[in-house]
Amino acid sequence: MNPRVETVAPQPDYSLILTFRNGEQKRYDCQPLLNFGVFQELRQLSYFFQVKAEHGTVVWPHEQDICPDTLYLESTPL
Repeated sequence: MNPRVETVAPQPDYSLILTFRNGEQKRYDCQPLLNFGVFQELRQLSYFFQVKAEHGTVVWPHEQDICPDTLYLESTPL
């Protein structure tokens, strides 16, 4: 199992700076998601910035989330 998200910091370019429980920091680009289904709401930057780290992943108020394994495997090291 891959490390889970400890903290998240949203960025104005629709990326997330993630700190994982193993101490690694990575950047995840959310832009590719913005044209798909429930993720279209994230285009609104004020809503995008409401992201929180919960249960080892990232979530938004209307229950959008991203698989924690995806976050770890598809993000780039800082």
